[in-house]
Amino acid sequence: MAEKVFEALADPTRRRLLELVATGERTAGELAAEFDVSRPAVSRHLRVLAEAGLVTWRGEAQRRLYRLRPAGLDEAGAWIERTRDNWAARLDSLVRHLDEQGKDA
Repeated sequence: MAEKVFEALADPTRRRLLELVATGERTAGELAAEFDVSRPAVSRHLRVLAEAGLVTWRGEAQRRLYRLRPAGLDEAGAWIERTRDNWAARLDSLVRHLDEQGKDA
């Protein structure tokens, strides 16, 4: 699932949509008004975000109200932390190796 999250976050329009829904529920029309793209394009971006688990929506009459789904970001954050820990250990090992090589020179 983290892969879908990162694919969704790769697009600047989708990142901006997340910023907007993070402040509170918004309709697709309200969100589309913030962009210079068509409303159907914004709806497609919202669908990608929903499929990645980053937003959710609820129906209210004829409208959909979109909101942030923080749990989707939590999964991405956990992956980043695991990866960060792995790279930190590898970089520490590299530093130790280089230090040893410098002492031998």
